[in-house]
Amino acid sequence: MDSKSNAALKTTEPETAEQTAPASSVASPASAGPAANTPTTASKPSPARLWFKATGSRYLVRVTALIVAVALWQIASDNGFNLYINFDNIPAPTAVWSALVTELGGQEFYLHIMHSLQRVALAYGLAVVLGVVLGVAMGRSRWAEDIILPYIELLRPIPAVAWIPLAILMLPTEQSSIIFITFLGALFPVVLNTTHGVEQTNPTLIRAARSLGASNRAILWHVVLPGAMPSIVAGLAIGMGVAWFSLLAGEIISGQYGIGYYTWNSYTLIQYPQIIIGMLVIGGLGTLCTLLVRKACNPLLKWQVKGGQS
Repeated sequence: MDSKSNAALKTTEPETAEQTAPASSVASPASAGPAANTPTTASKPSPARLWFKATGSRYLVRVTALIVAVALWQIASDNGFNLYINFDNIPAPTAVWSALVTELGGQEFYLHIMHSLQRVALAYGLAVVLGVVLGVAMGRSRWAEDIILPYIELLRPIPAVAWIPLAILMLPTEQSSIIFITFLGALFPVVLNTTHGVEQTNPTLIRAARSLGASNRAILWHVVLPGAMPSIVAGLAIGMGVAWFSLLAGEIISGQYGIGYYTWNSYTLIQYPQIIIGMLVIGGLGTLCTLLVRKACNPLLKWQVKGGQS
């Protein structure tokens, strides 16, 4: 009996193992599959969330700061705030917005903007070309610096308004006078920042390129200019802001069209909301143009490591 029972047990054990094995092998993937996939899909952040975390939150802070400033302006105008700064005659943001809607309904307002944009584009383009060339020459040659720098330092402190009478006497038209004044305003920041960037180029890199057989032209294009590009871009951005400042001065005195003329003419006609509209349009156009300059130069600064902010 013992031998028969042992034989029976031996024959039944493999059958039970064979019956249970497929069940476990089939059940395990079915039960583990969805559970393994669920955490990965749930934890992956959406593109919108990633954008907001990286960039959107900063824009939210900036917009909030502007909204707070407008709200304080509205409160000060409504209550006639007068503590050294008098808001009695300053129109409220609601009045400025109403006047802006009226201006946008006509064509003359757009003519002022177009004339100003054309003048800035032409004057700034000339300033960039001449300013970068002079800056590179001054940064690479002591003779060029000794010849050009005295003129730069002598003329740079002269304000744009002081150039207006001489520009009218020298140049044939008011349009050319305004462009000349705007050109001078943009020129000096570009020249000085370009010179500074070229002078700060690492001399070790220049010696290494020269030891490898690079010519002076190759060193200029592949070593000096890329190394000076951060300073050049800073000069271009500053020059754009100064160009709008100088344009305003030129259009106030000798212009017939332009956003500067529009602002000054509004003052003479005692149209206070239009004065603020002109100021805000100048600030907005200057900011937009500076942003376009920075965006256009970003491909030239891909090698630069950003840091310093937390």
